Amino acid sequence: MERTRIAVAGASGLIGSALARSLTADGHEVVRLVRRAARGPLELRWDPEKGQVDAAGLAGCDAVVNVAGAGVGDRRWSDAYKKRIHDSRVHGTAALARAVASLDEPPRVFVNGSAMGFYGETGDRVVDESAPAGSGFLPELCVEWEAAAGPAQKAGVRTAFTRTGLVVARGGGAWGKLFPLFTAGLGGRMGDGSQYWSYIALHDEVAAIRHLLDRDDLSGPFNLTAPEPLTNREITAAMGRVLHRPTLFAVPAPVLRTVLGEMAGDVLGSARVVPKRLLESGFTFAFPGIEDAVRAA
Repeated sequence: MERTRIAVAGASGLIGSALARSLTADGHEVVRLVRRAARGPLELRWDPEKGQVDAAGLAGCDAVVNVAGAGVGDRRWSDAYKKRIHDSRVHGTAALARAVASLDEPPRVFVNGSAMGFYGETGDRVVDESAPAGSGFLPELCVEWEAAAGPAQKAGVRTAFTRTGLVVARGGGAWGKLFPLFTAGLGGRMGDGSQYWSYIALHDEVAAIRHLLDRDDLSGPFNLTAPEPLTNREITAAMGRVLHRPTLFAVPAPVLRTVLGEMAGDVLGSARVVPKRLLESGFTFAFPGIEDAVRAA
């Protein structure tokens, strides 16, 4: 990609901060959307939950990337927090899409976050981007989340959705909670461990987003997951091998449901999601295997 100006919403989060660092290191100009007062020309204030953003601040941007949203696994899902998860994604995406569509010279591409939660419970069934949405809070959220980008698509802006899996990283997300447990020798399977976890190394997540930015022929949904999903039991064993720690502990499903409430369904649910469209587009994973991904983290 030639040097460009790229707006990133969610630049303080796990994926957004890594993406911003990668782009900046390669000489691109990154405009960070922030919720406080802007502190310079490379910051733009917005309020995603209220759906507010200054469209003029996006003028001159070649691309807009939106990976903002309240953390799904940050706390127990009360009704209030589920509303925050929803509004931070759907209202924020709608605001950006409207802003992009209103510009006389809109950016050439809008890459918007989504999640493999789109598919819901898949059991042992392998699903790619052609599969329909599942049912429940997360699938319904993802459907709304992607639909909120409609104004940008109608304005002719190439729009891609990143249906991201569990990101393997030390600094946040699900693995940010797993690493300390496994390092302390307290790691183990969750439930019976037969549920599939579709994961992706943080490095590959960033590389995939940049791939979608670079390629003018790519639009629509893309699963950002490693090529071969593994069961929680297999991932647990791999974590133990890489970190040289025992994995004797197991958290029974009833305990998870008591502690996590509704969110336990996401932990115990099976998502065997594969990146068919990403692979077909020629993308190459640097860390396709779980041991490689864990070592990279």
